[in-house]
Amino acid sequence: MTRTTRKRKVLISGASVAGPVLAFWLHRCGHEVTVVEKASAPRSGGYPIDIRGTALDVVRRMGVLPRLQDAHIDLRRLTFREGDGDEVASLHPHAITGGVGGRDLEVRRGDLTEALYAAVRDDVEFVFDDSIATLDQHDDGVDVTFRSGGSRSFDVVIGADGTHSRTRELLFGPEEQFHRYLGYCFAVFTMPNTFGLSHETVMWNAPGRAAALYAAGDDDEVHAFLNCALPDPPFHAFGDLAAQRNLLTEVFAGAGWEVPGMVTAMRGAQDLYFDAVSQIRMPRWSSGRVALVGDAAYAPSFLTGQGTSLALVGAYMLAHALAGGDHAEGFAAYERTTREFVTANQDLVGKGGATLFPVTAEDLRQRNDRLRHLTTMPPGRGRPAHSALTLPDFAPTT
Repeated sequence: MTRTTRKRKVLISGASVAGPVLAFWLHRCGHEVTVVEKASAPRSGGYPIDIRGTALDVVRRMGVLPRLQDAHIDLRRLTFREGDGDEVASLHPHAITGGVGGRDLEVRRGDLTEALYAAVRDDVEFVFDDSIATLDQHDDGVDVTFRSGGSRSFDVVIGADGTHSRTRELLFGPEEQFHRYLGYCFAVFTMPNTFGLSHETVMWNAPGRAAALYAAGDDDEVHAFLNCALPDPPFHAFGDLAAQRNLLTEVFAGAGWEVPGMVTAMRGAQDLYFDAVSQIRMPRWSSGRVALVGDAAYAPSFLTGQGTSLALVGAYMLAHALAGGDHAEGFAAYERTTREFVTANQDLVGKGGATLFPVTAEDLRQRNDRLRHLTTMPPGRGRPAHSALTLPDFAPTT
């Protein structure tokens, strides 16, 4: 496939992971790219994330792999506790995740977003502190108005704006029709590392409740995590910080180990993030001249460990599909070449939930028995889902 010489004007909504990757490759194909981001700058910080399998090839081809290898978090121990802190098992994290030492990466999310932004910031237009307000498609393009009041026209618009995508809502309607709730809600925040933790995670479980402290290094802070099983999403709490704090305080009342102190820290945390554990599953990822990528199209949930990797791979595959020909052919090729990979990785969700967040006392007992006898993940059959796609090469520019 030969890349087109006509510059296509592309708007990408979202500057987290999928957005900058897509912008990088579309620029390489000769297109004129604008990225709009509602935050005032690239987002730093955030919980550590995994990059594995095919996604590693994406960052290698972008030239940012050495930087990410330098930022790799060397997590050495994962300890499970129950009750008042009794140890269940202490393992190398790869025994649970199936990761491969020396190959898979775990980095702070901010280190990844900064590396991706640095790779493309001089080549494409970034507009921060703004977002899409309306989309009006017609035969010749898409007219876009922005929250700031401005308006512009583009040939193609791509939503890379996350699980709660505004672009998806404008294009396909309310999130509820694509939202697959997985039975849990979670909160993450930072708190002082008064526990002496270093390069390790400690997780406490009770039926339907979990709490974890994650020390990415020898830092003064740890990432704190609270997870609870709820039969229905707490819609009243979304967007209401006080309601989130009250819900978590109620759910974790009477918990053992370090949980009471974590709840106290959560109530005063300035960086508290609360959401449902869920997936986005859609019958199609595009309509007309607008398409979705990453979590906006196929959020897999953190239970799979593949959210970031799917965003990296999906963005690359979409850029490759749009490299030549018209948008309709490109969007069709994107789905044809990528959907099977996406579905296989979304289907990893069952294993992650059962291992990390048992809901009943019997489930917890059985999980703990498995952990006490576990030294490594049982071997999988066939090609692992995270490596089940080989990236196509971009054809030379003509």
